[in-house]
Amino acid sequence: MEIENTIVLRPSFSKDVPTSIEEILENAAKIKSEVKENYRIKISDHHIFFFITLAKRKYYSPHLHIELTKNEDNSTNIRGLFGPDQTVWTFFMFLHFIIAGIFLIFMMIAYSHWRLKQSTTLDFAIMGLMVVFWFALYFQARINRKKCQPQMQKLDDLMKRVVEF
Repeated sequence: MEIENTIVLRPSFSKDVPTSIEEILENAAKIKSEVKENYRIKISDHHIFFFITLAKRKYYSPHLHIELTKNEDNSTNIRGLFGPDQTVWTFFMFLHFIIAGIFLIFMMIAYSHWRLKQSTTLDFAIMGLMVVFWFALYFQARINRKKCQPQMQKLDDLMKRVVEF
């Protein structure tokens, strides 16, 4: 899996494997007890979630969610999504919405000041600062993705072991 040069912060993939959904779910249940010291595997219907255990998890540690869909020829389509911990992702999105809200508020204030022929310097300065914060969040996410790359590879290897391809 090569994700180093992509712009996507939450890499995803889709693969077809000749194994049936039932075999994959049985294999996941079997492997679940074998790897419980390092990984946690949660099975829900046709979804499998792979997590790093709390003892080995960092704030940037990823999780892997795969969805199993049956194809017409009894093979299985696997759609996977790597993502950060849900708490970190929620906080990250919260910061984005706060920054966007501040940007829009000061854009409206700047328009009002411009229509009233008042100074808009402070308004545009704050809007520029919000743009800088947006880029800072993006680059922080890229740094975190680079830090978690070895853990993503380990989760990918575990997923391949579960689906056996």
